[in-house]
Amino acid sequence: MSSHPNSRFTAPLANCPCLDSAVDDLQGVLIQAFVFGGRRMHDVPLVYQAFTWSHGVYLGATMGSEMTAAAEGKLGALRRDPMAMLPFCGYNMADYFRHWLKVGKHLDETPRIFHVNWFRKDEQGRFLWPGYGQNMRVLRWIVERANGGRLRRRARLAGCRGIRTSTGAGWNTRPSSGRR
Repeated sequence: MSSHPNSRFTAPLANCPCLDSAVDDLQGVLIQAFVFGGRRMHDVPLVYQAFTWSHGVYLGATMGSEMTAAAEGKLGALRRDPMAMLPFCGYNMADYFRHWLKVGKHLDETPRIFHVNWFRKDEQGRFLWPGYGQNMRVLRWIVERANGGRLRRRARLAGCRGIRTSTGAGWNTRPSSGRR
């Protein structure tokens, strides 16, 4: 028997340098955003935000990812992977979604829900996003939105185009990528 393929990504919580000092507080820690991520070569933009809590739960529940070593099956084949949790969720997924919806009803203000896709490729099979060194730009946009930033321009998928941070710095993956 060997370890789980994703065990290489785990570390003790105490090793996290940004661990909130209230992590063990019974009142909990303020969560302002959830970020779901899938692996899709086509059709899914780099980042988008759900319009509402229930919309975010729906987006998470219906997301699909191309298979990796974490899931059994043919690598690269598309499989429905709700909230990127299917290989890790130990109970009925309908109960899991119901729980998320119920939590949202009990909160005065719900965290914002985002989806990232670092794995989008162009027609030549090249990654559109330049890589991990640039991911902070997207995460900064998410943090600004979670801290009260408004949609600057609505697009078909919850403001996924025309992204600008508070510094005015935007990003383009490639000059032609604005229409993808």
